[in-house]
Amino acid sequence: MGLFFCTLECYDAHLPMMRHRDAWAEPTQAPSREEYEREQAAEAEREERERTTRTEREERATSMSDENDQRRIVTAKREDLPRDVLVVVSKLKAYIKASSGMNTSDGVVDVLSEHLRAVCEQAIENARKDGRKTVLDRDFKTIG
Repeated sequence: MGLFFCTLECYDAHLPMMRHRDAWAEPTQAPSREEYEREQAAEAEREERERTTRTEREERATSMSDENDQRRIVTAKREDLPRDVLVVVSKLKAYIKASSGMNTSDGVVDVLSEHLRAVCEQAIENARKDGRKTVLDRDFKTIG
């Protein structure tokens, strides 16, 4: 809460207990009626501009969302998809070693990645059939 006093002497007289802190006072003068009315008019004008700008932005966003709804999803052709390894080889080898004590051939990684791609494609189809744009865990569970 801001306190206002008519003079610095009045400040010292009414708040003597504040001397133990870093109390200060800044002498200011209230604006004249004309200055006050000018400030109020400028503030009202600024608020009106902001309201107009906000309305224009909302209208633009609405029209853009209509355009977004009309866009179609573009995907790469199957032959253009990356053929990267889809598993962490060291983790796979460590799991097989810990599970069975066996070593793992490097050829397993490519075969397993192809299998994962096929499983992912089936999960994508399951999501598409449900009308979703997100592949969920349940899309993988239905794959036999």
